[in-house]
Amino acid sequence: MLTVQEGHALPSGPFEEGHRSLQAGTRSWVERQTGHPLGYIEQLYTFADHDRAGDGRRAISISYLGLTRMAEREAGWRNWYAYFPWEDRRETGGVALGAEIARRLETWIAGAEGMLRQQRKLRRDAAFGTGGEKWNEELVLQRYELLYEAGLVAESRAPTAGRVPGISMLYDHRRILATAIARLRAKIKYRPVVFELMPDAFTLGQLQVAMEALAGHRLHKQNFRRQMEQQELVEETGAMAVQTGGRPAKLYRFRGAVMRERSMAGSKLPLARVP
Repeated sequence: MLTVQEGHALPSGPFEEGHRSLQAGTRSWVERQTGHPLGYIEQLYTFADHDRAGDGRRAISISYLGLTRMAEREAGWRNWYAYFPWEDRRETGGVALGAEIARRLETWIAGAEGMLRQQRKLRRDAAFGTGGEKWNEELVLQRYELLYEAGLVAESRAPTAGRVPGISMLYDHRRILATAIARLRAKIKYRPVVFELMPDAFTLGQLQVAMEALAGHRLHKQNFRRQMEQQELVEETGAMAVQTGGRPAKLYRFRGAVMRERSMAGSKLPLARVP
C-alpha cells in the first residue's frame, strides 16, 4: 500500500475548486504526494465519526480504493500485513497470532455481564474463527474494530497494557485501510481487479502468489490453475520466463475480451484454499 508521513498516514487532501470530480481530486492528491498515478479506482466509504481529526473538528473523509503497479521500492510503499499481522495466514505465524489475540479478548469478554458478555463472545468467535466458526478473510474491519473496542490497538482511546502487534496510523487511517482490504478481498472473488497489479506478462505462479497475498491464505495450486482455465481469464503469450533454479515457465496475459464476452456476471475467481 502507498503511504505518507513515514508509513503512518494514507495519501489524502481536500477537494479543491480545480478538481473536476471527487475521483479526479483523489487521483491528483495521490499522484502529487506519492508520484504514482492510479489505475482502477472506486469509492470506498464516507468516514464522518465525531472527532476523527483528534482536535475537536468534524472532519468528513470520502475514501477511495485505488490500484497501481509498484514501479520501484520507494519509502512510501508498505506491506499492509505490517499493520494487520494477524490477517496474514499464509504461514503458521499469522494463524497462531490470530488464535492468541482471540484468547486475549477473553478479558474484554469477561468485563461485561449478561447479554453484553454473550454478544461480545459471539462477535469474537465470528471475527476470529473460534467457537466452531470459520475464519472469514473478508471480516478485516470487524476484527480491527473489536481490537479497538477492547483497547488492544494503539489508536484506541482506552488502551490497555496488552496491545497486539501492528504499526499504528494517524487518526482513523488504519480503520480506513482495514475497510479497503476487506473490500478488495471481497472484490477479487468476482472481478479481475488483481490484473491491475500484475505486469503485462506473468506466470501462473506469480499470479497465484499475488492472489494469496491479497486473500491472506494459501491456495491449492491445481485447483487454482484449473479454475483459471475454466474462467478463461488469461491466455498464453507464446513466450517463456526463465526462472532461476527451475524450468522455464509459460508467460500469460490478461484476456481483456472476457469482460466484453460475459461482463463477468456470476463468475467466481479461484480462491479455493489449500485443503
